[in-house]
Amino acid sequence: MKYNFLLLPLGLLLSLSACNLPSARNHRPLMPGVSRMPAAGERPAVEETAEKPVAMDSLWPVILSKDVPSQLLRREGYTVSYNSSTRIPNWVMWRLTAEHTSGTFKRGDIAFQTDHEAEGPAVNTFDYARSGYDRGHMCPSGDNKWSRRAQEESFLLTNICPQNHQLNAGDWNEMELQCRNWAKQYGDIYIVAGPILFNKRHKTIGRAKVTVPEAFFKVVLCLRGKAKAIGFVYRNEAGNRPKGDYVNSVDQIERITGFDFFPGLPDDLEHQVESRQDMEDW
Repeated sequence: MKYNFLLLPLGLLLSLSACNLPSARNHRPLMPGVSRMPAAGERPAVEETAEKPVAMDSLWPVILSKDVPSQLLRREGYTVSYNSSTRIPNWVMWRLTAEHTSGTFKRGDIAFQTDHEAEGPAVNTFDYARSGYDRGHMCPSGDNKWSRRAQEESFLLTNICPQNHQLNAGDWNEMELQCRNWAKQYGDIYIVAGPILFNKRHKTIGRAKVTVPEAFFKVVLCLRGKAKAIGFVYRNEAGNRPKGDYVNSVDQIERITGFDFFPGLPDDLEHQVESRQDMEDW
């Protein structure tokens, strides 16, 4: 089934709790450490795979609509699918380990930078100036203190979206901190973050006409012990709410974005982790 997430109505977000994404996936390659697909009714061998990192490129989200531009840019700390039409990322994905939650390379005076590898009109920091929006990190600076290069690359504008200041400094930041705590607790997690575009027409800022998202998503996968995943959706507006108010299943976020998350997982395991939305699992 094709999805066009640019055309989804705004009201869909309000009914997420009642939505279930139908399964329409093809056969997926096995993860490292899995010798065969589980038989019907057999519990996937989660423990067998959980102690081994999965190849990152096997987990990259698949954009189901062919109409969405996507330029893959691999950085030291993350991979981004950049959209030359909207001038913002479709998604940004990274593996956050316990070791990567700290380090000596803090943001300091690092400036936001034009990404000269990006296709389409060049976005620069002046496109955000006096716009009323923050330069909001998808892969945060705080997850890249382990490497000078990773820290500098986190400020490339292909990793940035126009974001409400109170969201950026408030609930979005709180979830970034929560993800670091989960990485310390479990050893490592996989994170995907990006914008959500609901309407046919979007507000833009700057000479480059950078698209302002209506909302943002964050999806977290843990393969340590019993595998689990959880998603969050944040409107691009001020608010101060408990984390549980933003929770969605990964299936629900797939429905509103038109992405297939974690396609390299075995089908049974993928369905198992993507259908749940319980903070108590974490």
